[in-house]
Order: sequence, then structure tokens, then C-alpha cells
Amino acid sequence: QVHLVESGGDSVQPGGSLRLSCIVSGHSVSNNCVAWFRQAPGKGREGVVLLNAFVAGTAYADSVKGRFTVSHDGAKNTVYLQMNSLKPEDTAMYYCASRSQWCDGWSQSKYPFWGQGTQVTVSS
Repeated sequence: QVHLVESGGDSVQPGGSLRLSCIVSGHSVSNNCVAWFRQAPGKGREGVVLLNAFVAGTAYADSVKGRFTVSHDGAKNTVYLQMNSLKPEDTAMYYCASRSQWCDGWSQSKYPFWGQGTQVTVSS
């Protein structure tokens, strides 16, 4: 059973930074795909970043390129999302998701394992 727990969400001002964490149990983040998605109020869930750590492969949504950075710690089996230069439009519930082996695009239906989410609010 794969289990994911997110943390690190908070309320920040525009231009601020946050680091989200996703602790994974049940399979290794070093050998399997971990992705971050987000869902803003009244909107559908969208992909933010995909991580295939075993090939050092990442893919970022255009809306976050240059501002967000994904990383992982294999010893802690944790994936991090560093978010800088935050904007009000980044306000959303952020979820980490996982699937065995390779990431498979941005469709959330391809990811069988999900965390409960952590809320990020960007507001002045």
C-alpha cells in the first residue's frame, strides 16, 4: 500500500516562498514517479510538476517554470516542492501523487496514489 502525506502549506504574501513536503511510504521515490498537482477553488485539478528521480527527469507546467523546483531525498523517501515568487493565482490545494515506475503525463487518472493535500494561500 502506497501512502503519501503532504505538509508545508501556509498563507503567504505575493512574492513569498514556501516549501511543500510529500512523505511517501510503500514504494521508493527514487525509483517511482511522484507528481504534484493543485486545485484552485472552483477549478479542476492541474498538474504542476512530474518527477522521475531515477533518470533525474522533471517536467514543469508552464505556469510555474522558473519559480518552482522539485527535489527529493531518497533517504527520507520524501519529495519537496520549493515555490518562490508566489502569486495569488498559485492559491490552491496542493496534492502529491504517485505511480509505479514512469510518470505518465498530466492526467490525474494515471496516478493511483494520492495524498490528502495541503493548502497554499497567496494573498496580501
